[in-house]
Amino acid sequence: MNRVTEQDSKYNDIDKMSVLEILTNINNEDKTVPLAVEKALPQIEKLATAIAERMSEGGRLFYIGAGTSGRLGVVDASECPPTFGVSFDTVVGIIAGGDTAIRRAVEFAEDNETQAWVDLQEYQINEKDSLVGLAASGTTPYVIGGLNTARKHGVLTGCIICNDGGPIVAESDFPVEVVVGPEFLTGSTRMKSGTAQKLVLNMLSTTVMIRLGRVKGNKMVDMQLTNHKLVDRGTQMVMKELNIGHDEAADLLNKYGSVRKAVEASK
Repeated sequence: MNRVTEQDSKYNDIDKMSVLEILTNINNEDKTVPLAVEKALPQIEKLATAIAERMSEGGRLFYIGAGTSGRLGVVDASECPPTFGVSFDTVVGIIAGGDTAIRRAVEFAEDNETQAWVDLQEYQINEKDSLVGLAASGTTPYVIGGLNTARKHGVLTGCIICNDGGPIVAESDFPVEVVVGPEFLTGSTRMKSGTAQKLVLNMLSTTVMIRLGRVKGNKMVDMQLTNHKLVDRGTQMVMKELNIGHDEAADLLNKYGSVRKAVEASK
């Protein structure tokens, strides 16, 4: 495999750059990320379609990763319940080293090839489920081992990586390879690679939830009403959908607890 993520930055003497030069060059590199994601759209389509099919039959979606990749998976999973109204065990993000590693790096956690499967078994992962491995390099042992064992147990597997090929691809039914090139700061894959993975995760989970009927028109009709801003947003949705006033819409939303239920009960 070509270890693009480990190649030297094309910028020399960055420690001698002015603040504006640093910011400008980072920004120039960041501009290339969406173009790299665009090239991977056919792969993302296949992965999203396969996951949506399994989840429509009662399956769940799991992410596993280490470091930045693992944290991004946890973020995406944690945002699905409030955004789409799904239960907290519908999309699950697992990071090498456990929840402690979300805030503090856990040394050598990513090097354990067997721990991911142990972590996944806490959720009784099974053949109805899908597992996406997140690893910028495509070589993380924690992710490779988890995908390998999950695949043997009939779990649908995919990955999101930023190198072309690699051992994680070999363990994935639906690999997504977003090659963003060397980082501005050599090897710092929290930068372009992390941005690429975040973009793909946004696309993946949003697309899957739309396919599962969790969006109506362009609205998050199943979002959880957990603060005043979201209650107001939900009220505006009900007003527009039913062509009614603010107070009536607010009463309906309060009574039924969600935009979808309020609208369906009134039609």
